[in-house]
Amino acid sequence: MTIYQWTLFFLLVQIIHFLGTWKLYNKAGFKSWQALVPIHNAFILMKIIKRPTWWVILLFIPTINLILFCVIWVETIRSFGKNKMTDTILVIITLGFYIFTLNYGKNREYIKDRSLRPKTGFGETISSILFAIIAATLVHNYLIQPYIIPTGSLEKSLLIGDFLFVSKFHYGARVPMTAVSVPMVHDTIPGFKIRSYLKKPQFPYLRLPGLKKIDRNDIVVFSWPADTVRQFFVKEKRVDKPIDKKSNYVKRCLGVPGDTLEIINGLVYINGNKNILPERAKVQYIHFAYSKKGISSRRLISNGFEDFNRTYKIENITENSYQQILPYIVGRMGNTRENFRVITSSKGLPPEIVKKTRLRVSEVLETKKEMTLTLNEAKRLNRLNGIDSVVRRINKIKTANEDFFPNRIPYDWNEDNFGPIVIPKKGMNIRIDKENIPLYKKIINEYEKNNTDQNKVENVLNISDYTFKKDYYWMMGDNRHKSEDSRFWGFVPDDHIVGKPIFIWFSIKGINDGIKNWSIRWDRVFSTVDGPGKRISYFPYFIFVFILWQGFTIYQKRKKKKIL
Repeated sequence: MTIYQWTLFFLLVQIIHFLGTWKLYNKAGFKSWQALVPIHNAFILMKIIKRPTWWVILLFIPTINLILFCVIWVETIRSFGKNKMTDTILVIITLGFYIFTLNYGKNREYIKDRSLRPKTGFGETISSILFAIIAATLVHNYLIQPYIIPTGSLEKSLLIGDFLFVSKFHYGARVPMTAVSVPMVHDTIPGFKIRSYLKKPQFPYLRLPGLKKIDRNDIVVFSWPADTVRQFFVKEKRVDKPIDKKSNYVKRCLGVPGDTLEIINGLVYINGNKNILPERAKVQYIHFAYSKKGISSRRLISNGFEDFNRTYKIENITENSYQQILPYIVGRMGNTRENFRVITSSKGLPPEIVKKTRLRVSEVLETKKEMTLTLNEAKRLNRLNGIDSVVRRINKIKTANEDFFPNRIPYDWNEDNFGPIVIPKKGMNIRIDKENIPLYKKIINEYEKNNTDQNKVENVLNISDYTFKKDYYWMMGDNRHKSEDSRFWGFVPDDHIVGKPIFIWFSIKGINDGIKNWSIRWDRVFSTVDGPGKRISYFPYFIFVFILWQGFTIYQKRKKKKIL
């Protein structure tokens, strides 16, 4: 809905409110016309139901206002003696229209000295829960929101199993655009697997003032423009969602509005200069390690290398034993019992499972092993005795494809050699021609709502010069060969920005491997996401302060007892 449409809707609500309450205002000692004046009528209504006037502010906050409307409807009928459970249910299921029966009914008096305390324990519990939800929703939408890292696209800068606090106020909190949704839930109601919101109506995009702008190399949480994340790296039918209900991604912003970005042999260049990453950034690439004598997996693990696969030959595989090792394998080779091989992560096959199933297992000593390493790790591995060489994988084959942005032939970009590409900036003017139309067509048509037919390029080409209405960003993962990012789906509009990760409050290693395999990464608990130098856990300091505070509290209580 446009601002004009929302204005008309707001005025319609005021008229309905007046028609349903003007007599009640009069019975409560106010003037009937006061029920018609926008905003003023809300302040008067708070006086009638004996609730604080700051509730009026909450009426204009999306999601929270839906809860508060129900509360105010109930409080209104109770102010005029309707206290039964049936009355409460009726006023809610009729969306407040039940109040009309009070307004035009007879012998309905205003209860001036009504007690505001719930009459039952159940009522008090419901009241506490509602206001806890309101408080949590305010924090969730406008201050801090918790997230968990589910994939390794930022490994080893952020790890799978890191629990984050994401600041909404650093870049300015984005006001929810979906008018009707379940609070504290993203796009699906847990347990029911149904949509948690209505697609319409939608509020216009609005962002509160922020503390800072997005800087190059910031780690950013944003709504994924591609709309769905059921399966990574798998093309699926488009799923259209409201912007604030799209799937959330966390990546590093490598290009800000106005930048020219290019990837050359896997290295990112901004405006012609090699991008210098922060100290804590751990960019990884796929490497190939070579050794004529074979590469020992145990030796790699003992030297701190974990991101690689292992291959096992199994001589006596059966359907039953295969099902038991299935959770631990990532692939298999060979179709006969005599030549059956499985591929696992670096953790390998659990010895207890092998012993239980009586499998005859032997690890294949590979002379070439694919590994995911940082550049420094690759240098360290190359110095290890028995390793002949370590080579970074660089895709230099440039063929026309639709896999990488702009997903159109004849563009031949790939993950390691990409661009150059200009990242649009609000107010930037660019000439649109046959060469660059694939790069900016989606921006012009979808993000900036120019209503041109996407299937007819000539319609867009009628705009020989185009001025961008929004800022755009280029997001990439630090795990460069295992990250689905802007190289695959393009620019991120400014209205898709969610917030900035600032704090890791907890971290679990092996979070996707079952609770039995969980282990806490204590060095990451209570640590900051960004910052100079080595990561430091502030958890010991927190425990120390907490013990001091508890000791002081106990001391104060004992001191009061002695005085008494």
